[in-house]
Amino acid sequence: MPDRRLSRSERLRTLGAIRRLFTEGESGFVYPFRYMWYVESDLEPSVEVLFSVPKKYHKRANKRNLLRRRTKESYRLQKELLTLHVGNRNLDLALVYSAREVLPSKKISHALRRILESIAQQL
Repeated sequence: MPDRRLSRSERLRTLGAIRRLFTEGESGFVYPFRYMWYVESDLEPSVEVLFSVPKKYHKRANKRNLLRRRTKESYRLQKELLTLHVGNRNLDLALVYSAREVLPSKKISHALRRILESIAQQL
């Protein structure tokens, strides 16, 4: 059974990596997510991900936390779609929830699967 944890080493945390991702990375949109990704050749293969729910559309913290939890859970269950295709590269991924309404987990999961499959095809 594959490891389905979302450990601290799999989260995108450094300011330099986040800045590089948003300035040099490629982007796309699959409702309800805007996503950015950046690939670089590295000795140690890894996939690091950043989850964001802007305060602009969801003022209440409990809604932002709910959407972030749903997104993390969907990613955690489907992350092997990317890890199989990364090879010996480092992939940084940012997922920004950009819908104004709170969507159910099933729609979030389906959108995330489409994002991961499209990135895997381009790798």
